[in-house]
Amino acid sequence: MADSDFPGWHGTTIIGVRKGGSVVVAGDGQVSLGQTVIKGTARKVRRLSPGGYDVVAGFAGSTADAFTLLERLEAKLEATPGQLQRACVELAKDWRTDKYLQKLEAMLIVTDGAELYIVTGAGDVLEPEHDVAAIGSGGNYALAAARALMDGDGDAESVARRAMAIAADICVYTNGNLTVETISK
Repeated sequence: MADSDFPGWHGTTIIGVRKGGSVVVAGDGQVSLGQTVIKGTARKVRRLSPGGYDVVAGFAGSTADAFTLLERLEAKLEATPGQLQRACVELAKDWRTDKYLQKLEAMLIVTDGAELYIVTGAGDVLEPEHDVAAIGSGGNYALAAARALMDGDGDAESVARRAMAIAADICVYTNGNLTVETISK
């Protein structure tokens, strides 16, 4: 099968919601190859604790690439303890300029319970408006749903769970098997 014929891996919806003094990062568990679900229980949201400094990260894209980026992020956090923004900017700089890292295909949502960022290989470190960040196949569906739910009752976790359920109903590359991590500053 030629590369152009390869159906490609699809999957993942990751959302970060900041509300009421805490941040929740939730991710679905589906990984698809073309039209086939390969795995429904992948864990794409992780808690990192470099030097005792808690950070939660969720990733969309290639798993091996994402793990490489998470390792690099941990190293940046160890070098700049308590400075999430600086660590994310340093990671984005490396990702954009390093010939090896440039080939990595993934995106990250990262939070320490106060700050919330999307980090991309284009060198972007974005702090989302409206306290909601989303990436992946169903990211736009989850983002729209969460923004609509933010003014209502419910904490960050209930908003994230409801938004992910809506995304799973719409996006064929998203399922309802969630990994949810909550962090407060």
